This record gives sequence, structure tokens and C-alpha cells, in this order.
Amino acid sequence: MAREFVLAGDRVVICGRSEARLDEALRQLGSGEPDGAVHGMVCDVSDAEQAVAFTSFAVSKLGLIHRWINNAGTAGKMRRPLWQLDSADIDETCRTNLSGSMMLCAEALKAMHRQPAGQGRPLYHLFNMGFSSAGLRSSPTSVAHRASKRAVAIMSELILEELKHSSNTSIGVHELSPGLVLTDLLLRDATPAQKRFFNAMAETPETVAAALVPAIRNIAKRDGAVRYQPVSVMLLRLAASRFGYRKERFFDSEGRRLPDS
Repeated sequence: MAREFVLAGDRVVICGRSEARLDEALRQLGSGEPDGAVHGMVCDVSDAEQAVAFTSFAVSKLGLIHRWINNAGTAGKMRRPLWQLDSADIDETCRTNLSGSMMLCAEALKAMHRQPAGQGRPLYHLFNMGFSSAGLRSSPTSVAHRASKRAVAIMSELILEELKHSSNTSIGVHELSPGLVLTDLLLRDATPAQKRFFNAMAETPETVAAALVPAIRNIAKRDGAVRYQPVSVMLLRLAASRFGYRKERFFDSEGRRLPDS
């Protein structure tokens, strides 16, 4: 997504917990682009002090923040029933997904409230990657991951209510739904059966980003979800998968990744 924003001419600030991976991302994103197009900072979003510092960093680099996207998340170390998970793993998952998103929303909103107000239409937008009811049911991940991600979606609704009660018309809040994306987070500890399911339902990060970013950049409403695919399309894919739809698209029948997929 950051690459798509840069290619569209936007200035972008990103963060990550790993300095080495962040530096590599900045190197790739900055290749061939004007100086100052992309900035990054090491940050663990589940840490309150770091969340505040990262927001200040973003403001210092961008001046005005027009779009804030909370997509950092973790599915935990293992895909197991709740009683088989380590308490520290549960805590990290919930702090990263829910507390991290909430703290960053709070800091981003403070910054947006200081920015020039719009005239009847939102100028600034928050996007949170939570789980819809359908996503909650279809995800194969742990209770901690699904519960915290569903809570993120509820949080977005509540923030929008607070903004409406405060008569703020400059800020919009949106659920951002990429669906199932073939990342390390999704594939960690996945069974062969789950990988066969991903053949029908999942997409590559590049495919999803190319569809989501234009929708994010062009949004004019103050509410409403931005989805890679409508829920109805996902349900049709799910039904068609029982008849071999997209069979062995990414993985073979044993769950092995196919070449060039």
C-alpha cells in the first residue's frame, strides 16, 4: 500500500518494529522517487510512548495528515485454541491489534483537530483494519486475534459517533477491509486444508493494494467501509471453492506453495 501511495504522488510515513526490515522497506520505496517522499521510524505501536512519538514524527515530516491507516497487527505466535495459548502471546496480540490502534487513533485525531477545518466535507480520514462479522467467522486464526480485530471495527464505529456528537465534519472514520491477504501473518501455522481454502479466498498483497489505495485516495464520505471485495463476492467464492474454484492457485493439495504464485 505504501508503494501504491508513493506511485500516486503522495508523501508517506511508515513504521515497523524491526530496524533492518524498516530500512529495507524504505530503500525499496525510495528507489527512483523524489527526496522526502517516504519516511520511516522504528516503533512498536503497542507501546504508549512510542505511539505518541511516531505521531509527532509523522506530523514533523508531513505537516498535514490527510490519511491515517492503522494496519499493524499480529495473529499471535500460534494458531491454537485459547486454552493452548501462552498468556504473554494473548497479551501481545490484544495490545498490538486493539490498544495500539486505539492509541494511534487518539494521537492522529489530536493532530487532525489542530489542522484547518473543512467546509461541509471531511478533509482527513482514519482507516482501521478490523474484522467485519463475516471476517470474524471466516478467519482461521486464534480467538485473541479475531476478538481484538472485531473490537477494532467496533472502535471505529464508536469514534465516528463521538466525532458526530462533537459536530466535527472535517474527519472521517472508516473500516478498511482487505480480505484474506497472502502474508506471513496469514500463513503462519496454517494447515494444508486452510491453505487450500486460501486458494479460493486469498489474494496477493500487490493485488489488494492496487485496488484499495485508489479507493482510499478518492473517498469523500465521512463514514463507510472500504473493501477489496464486497461480502457477496466473497460468499460466492466460498461456495464455488467446493466445486474446485481456483484449485491449486497458490498451493497444491498437500499445502505446498506452487512456483510463481
